[in-house]
Amino acid sequence: MLDFSSLLLAAALSGTCLSVTMLAIWFTAPRARFVLTVACGILVLVAHVVLFWRYTKQANPWLCQIVLALLSLGFLVICLSAMQYLGIRNYRRAIGPALAAMAASALVTYFGFDGVGFLITYSTVTALLAAIGTMFWMKGDHDRRILLVVSFLSGACAISFALCGMVLLVQGQWVLGVAPDNWAERMNSVVAVACMTGLGALTLSLHHLQAQIELKAATMTDPLTGLMNRRALSELYGGRSFGPFMAIAMFDLDHFKTTNDVFGHPVGDQVLCRFAAVIKKYGRAGVDAFRLGGEEFALVLSRMTPEKAHDMASRIGVAFGTEIVPTQRGPLRSSVSGGMGFGAADGRTLDEVLAEADAALYAAKRAGRNRVIAQSQEDQPDSGPALRSA
Repeated sequence: MLDFSSLLLAAALSGTCLSVTMLAIWFTAPRARFVLTVACGILVLVAHVVLFWRYTKQANPWLCQIVLALLSLGFLVICLSAMQYLGIRNYRRAIGPALAAMAASALVTYFGFDGVGFLITYSTVTALLAAIGTMFWMKGDHDRRILLVVSFLSGACAISFALCGMVLLVQGQWVLGVAPDNWAERMNSVVAVACMTGLGALTLSLHHLQAQIELKAATMTDPLTGLMNRRALSELYGGRSFGPFMAIAMFDLDHFKTTNDVFGHPVGDQVLCRFAAVIKKYGRAGVDAFRLGGEEFALVLSRMTPEKAHDMASRIGVAFGTEIVPTQRGPLRSSVSGGMGFGAADGRTLDEVLAEADAALYAAKRAGRNRVIAQSQEDQPDSGPALRSA
């Protein structure tokens, strides 16, 4: 059976192997910064384990302070890596309390109350691990199976550290003079090795999952404007039934070929980006914008009456008409034509609504451009006047 020292060395070896693996992955994919942060956190914990092993052989007050500081710091860095992965940017919420607890632990240990220092450190680590588990439980929106396992392992590791602190608290061991050695410490060594190994493996899975998500996002995003592309439109709405409160607005920039010929393609790209920026200003829940290709755009509007959908499309056209692109030939104003296609009570397919919107768009072109038409027949009376700046 392994003794306490063997468990500590096994934890150090396991952590070192995990860190090396993660660093190798980060070198091949530098954008995965959370992998680098995890690797740094585990390396700090490896240093803690090695020094703690040394502390079990020869106790020293200064070494005790370093050991406790490294334990809190290591899990703080791992907590920050979780925040990186989940896109939580307010790092001060974790750093401030953790540093305060580390300072308190160092202070009481300096005055000889090393048992209290261990108790404060175990409480800090428990809180950090609980925070990791909670963040993945609450904010994860990718593969829930992986994230739930991360939450479980973080929780199990948190409980093991909490038990170590409870033993010291129940036994009233405020002053130790040596490294704590009890059933909770031994169990914690086993649980920590198992959980950290599992978390390391899951970090690799999360990196792979993130890479897949980024690749899929790249294939569904227009690189010039940042809007979703035609493929994304098909992926999101190809199988949907368009009901009476759904609509599609198709837009086509007026005289765009002339803009490219007279002002050059770089200016044309600026015009496209300006229109994309205008569309984004109207973005909200239930409104998705797409660049279909060239100067063609589409807006899918959900949970909106036909009147409100047409009004939003018209306001987008008016807003774009006020945009000015500076060029060497002077300021450039552009306009856009639009056509609306609507869902129905019995449901319509994406292709049907797009065909109606496309027909209405060409009706707007024939009617003189710079307008949004809600019907494909340009001779209908409510086709809408030309768009003018308010």
